[in-house]
Amino acid sequence: MQIPIETFRLDNGLLVTISEDHTAPIVGVNLWYHVGSANERPGRTGFAHLFEHMLFQGSADVASNEHFELIQRAGGTLNGSTWLDRTNYYEVIPSNQTELVLWLEANRMGHLLPAMTQEKLDTQRDVVKNERRWSVDNQPYGTWWERLPALCFPDGHPFHHSLIGSMEDLSQASLDDIATFFRTYYTPDNAVLSIAGDVDPSEVRAWVAQYFGPIPRGREMPNRPPMNVAPLFGSWLREVVPDDVALPRLFLAFRSPVFGSDGYYAASVCGAVLGLRSGSRLYRRLVREREVAAEAAAFTYDLPEGSDLLVLDVTARPGVSGEALHEAVAGEVDAVLAEGVTEAEVSRAAALIETELVTALQSAGDRADRLSMFATYFGKPELLNQQLVRYQQITASDVNAFIRERLGENNRASLLYIPRPDGERVEEMGETEAAAS
Repeated sequence: MQIPIETFRLDNGLLVTISEDHTAPIVGVNLWYHVGSANERPGRTGFAHLFEHMLFQGSADVASNEHFELIQRAGGTLNGSTWLDRTNYYEVIPSNQTELVLWLEANRMGHLLPAMTQEKLDTQRDVVKNERRWSVDNQPYGTWWERLPALCFPDGHPFHHSLIGSMEDLSQASLDDIATFFRTYYTPDNAVLSIAGDVDPSEVRAWVAQYFGPIPRGREMPNRPPMNVAPLFGSWLREVVPDDVALPRLFLAFRSPVFGSDGYYAASVCGAVLGLRSGSRLYRRLVREREVAAEAAAFTYDLPEGSDLLVLDVTARPGVSGEALHEAVAGEVDAVLAEGVTEAEVSRAAALIETELVTALQSAGDRADRLSMFATYFGKPELLNQQLVRYQQITASDVNAFIRERLGENNRASLLYIPRPDGERVEEMGETEAAAS
């Protein structure tokens, strides 16, 4: 499957991709800024996520929350998200509303600061704090989002600290911080704009030039700390978390080749063999046959720098202890390490991945998002058209080579949640070791 892709760059550095598709009168607009929690400085953790909230609080010509109102009134949907190394804002709208979306995104890129007030900052800071309480602090297993990267990346690494941030750091964020962060990272030369769906490319080019063209380039951005880490942890890292949960749950992580590299595709297929849907090894062995787990899955973080992570996520059945769950999952990893995987397993896994990719590319919103991803990380949105071939080229030999190199005991990090004992001291399986550099 090949999707049409047109690419151009404005004089101010904004990279633009257009994918024309008249299947339905729908358009997806996706704006990626190459900034995430990895760009935060000490004492300001969670700032990238807080800033995502601030961008919906209006700009010079748009009132607070009017961005939401205008898109929803036009029959569209919208949102934003923050990750370790990017923040994105996206809309899916009827195609006759494309110009409106481009104007709205350009207005907040070029004219956000005049609308920023202390009252808006205080309000959104409280919203983010409540989000942290709801999704992390008071959510069963909710702290895994910050505990797992902290276990897998050494102190001081850009991926080590919390994505959502600490309460103390959020409290310290000031209006001057907002202005500095915006001027530094929310600039056209640090952004990718993707438009996919029922559009006329010449018309879109004219609108983009009209609304985004006058926005000036940014200043030189500060360098992030070094991203490189060793390919292996060097030892088995372990952390046990007694928590207010009903069932044990294990996150077993492995450092793996970075997103987009040759080794990434073997790692991705390995993850699918182990934990993609009910036909995967972990689900078949631990959920259906041995009945020690209620759920089993695997995923990659898709990080393009430093190291990626392949993660197994397994929740115990009632009555199964954390120690028994950990032993069972480790045993399945040991088995695949000893036996390898078959061509049939690799073919099934690659087919599932390919099906998901083709399905996603039929959605204007997903297509725009993936174009922005490849454009942001590699400067080449056309790499999206190479993904099916790269997965189809993966063999059992490739996956088994990855398994031998990366699934051994010297490259495992266990984050195990167990029900909190009433008044008892929990004996950990082993001392938590500092992540290897």
